[in-house]
Amino acid sequence: MEISKETIDYVLAFSRDRDWEQFHNPKDLALSLSLEASELLELFQWLDSDEAVKQNRDKMREELADVIVYALDFANALGFEDLNSLIMDKMKKNEAKYPLEKAKGSNKKYTEL
Repeated sequence: MEISKETIDYVLAFSRDRDWEQFHNPKDLALSLSLEASELLELFQWLDSDEAVKQNRDKMREELADVIVYALDFANALGFEDLNSLIMDKMKKNEAKYPLEKAKGSNKKYTEL
């Protein structure tokens, strides 16, 4: 998996070219991100996971793209330019919360390990 700088630049230019950045405040972007994630979640409603994927894979692709686009817009609005560091910093925290020897094969929350 990879998101190229070219793709990120395209996403950000899309909004900038339409003068939409004026509406891209953190609150509204967080709301939009949540709403798009909910649209992705809705594709699973009343179906088991395999059935949902089988029936809605193309729609899931589109909704996931919407989630990623809003996440990029959110990062841009807050000036989080180094997405690699942002992700790696969080993963290091997750690594401390979920040590391999305790978390491997478990779906428990870190407070229950």
